[in-house]
Amino acid sequence: MENSIRVSISEAAILFGIHTRTIRRAIASGELRYVIVRGRYKINFASLVTWSQKTATVRNKRDARGIGQFVDQWKIKNMKFSPREPGK
Repeated sequence: MENSIRVSISEAAILFGIHTRTIRRAIASGELRYVIVRGRYKINFASLVTWSQKTATVRNKRDARGIGQFVDQWKIKNMKFSPREPGK
């Protein structure tokens, strides 16, 4: 069994700064992987990220209104704690 993160339609819409109808259209067109748990869609987070990178409109909204707006804050400033080797 695959250990994967799954989010609801409303959670996905909030995380990516888009409308729930956009998520539902992607599900209907087969662009997102999902399972149905107790009558609710649970979307595979990895497929959601991949899909958001392919679509320019979604990518722009993700970066302006969704989780993308916080990426600069997540960067590691102290190289002592960086997973990269110093100087590379």
